[in-house]
Amino acid sequence: MSYSKQEDGEVAMKLLPESSPRASMSSTVADDLEANNKEAIDHTPVELEYQTSMGVKYAWLCALLVFGMLLTVHNKFILEKFPCPWLLTGIHSIFSGIGTFILLKLGYFKLSKLSHRDHLVLIAYSVLFSVNIFFSNYSLSLVSLAFFQIIRNTSPIFTVLLEKLFFSRSYRLATYIALVPIVLGAGLTASGDFQFTVFGLIISVIGVLLGVLKIIVTNRLMTGSLALPSLELIYRMSIYASIQTIVIGVYAGELSNLDPSTLWRTDANDESTIPVTSTALSLLGNGLLALLLNISSFQANKVAGSLAITVWGNVRQTLTLILGILFLGDFNLNIQTGAGIVLVVVGCAFYSKAELDSKKDNNRG
Repeated sequence: MSYSKQEDGEVAMKLLPESSPRASMSSTVADDLEANNKEAIDHTPVELEYQTSMGVKYAWLCALLVFGMLLTVHNKFILEKFPCPWLLTGIHSIFSGIGTFILLKLGYFKLSKLSHRDHLVLIAYSVLFSVNIFFSNYSLSLVSLAFFQIIRNTSPIFTVLLEKLFFSRSYRLATYIALVPIVLGAGLTASGDFQFTVFGLIISVIGVLLGVLKIIVTNRLMTGSLALPSLELIYRMSIYASIQTIVIGVYAGELSNLDPSTLWRTDANDESTIPVTSTALSLLGNGLLALLLNISSFQANKVAGSLAITVWGNVRQTLTLILGILFLGDFNLNIQTGAGIVLVVVGCAFYSKAELDSKKDNNRG
C-alpha cells in the first residue's frame, strides 16, 4: 500500500532509558561498542494529540462548540419547514463535498494514493457514519430526551473502553479520575422525565457505542497508518455519505413531505426577482454551517483526540444549560443542576491538568 503524503499525523520517535527491558534488548550490540550509551530508540508512536499545543487544541474545540451549537439551533428551524432529516443530512454531505473540492482545487490539500482496500475501508466508514445517524434518531424516538442525554453522557467511558479493547490504549490514572465528575455532572444537568423501555435502553446504548466508534475510527483514519488529512477525509467521506443518506431519505418517503412552494416560488403572479424562498436560502446557509462544523470537528478530533471530543460533548451540554439559564430563561437553576455544573467544571479542570501532564511526559520522553 502506497501513499502520496502523510500530513501532521507522522509517528514521532522518543527515547527510553537504557534500564527499560525493551531498550536493553535493542541496544545489546551498541553497548558492547560504547559503554556510556544511555539511550536507545523506541518505535512506540506518540499520539498526535500530545504533539499539538494546548492553544491549537482549544481553538479547534471552541470552533467545534460554536459551529455545533449554531447548526443545532438552525437545524431545528429548518426541519420545521423542511421535515426531511435524511435529505437534510444528504445536503450537509453535498455541501461538505463541494466545499472540500474547492479547497482541493485551491491547493489546501492533495489526494493520497489509496489502494482498493483503503477505498473499502472508507466505504465501510461512511456506512458507519450513516448507521450512527439512524440509531441516534431512532433511540431518541424510543426514550425521553432526559434519558437520552443521560445515556449520551456516558460516551467518555465507552471511549476509553473501546480504545483499550481495540487499540490497547491507556491514559493516566488522573485522566480516568477526572472523567467521573464530568460524566456525573453532565448527568445531573439533564432535566425532565426519565422514561424508557428495555428495548429503548438497548437501542440507546448501541447508538452511543456506534457514535463513540465513529469518533475513534475518524481519529485513526487521520492519525494511524492511513494518515489522511482531515480535509481529504471529509471530501472522500462526503461522496459516499451523500449518496447513502439521499437514497435512504427517498426510500423512507421523505420526498412526499416536501412542498415545492417552500423551496421556490410557484406563483405566476409573484414579481419577486428572487426565484427561491427564504427556506431555500436557509438551506444554503445550513449547508455552509455543516461544512464549517465538519472541518472543525474532524480537525479537533485529529489534534485533540477521541476522548477529548466525547468529553467536549458533555461540556457542550453544560454550556448550553448555562446559556439557557442566563439569556433565555429556559431552565431553572436548582441544587441538582448547580451541582452538575460545578462537577463538570471541576472535572474539566482536572482533565486538562492530566492531559497537560501527559503531554509534558511525552515531550520529556
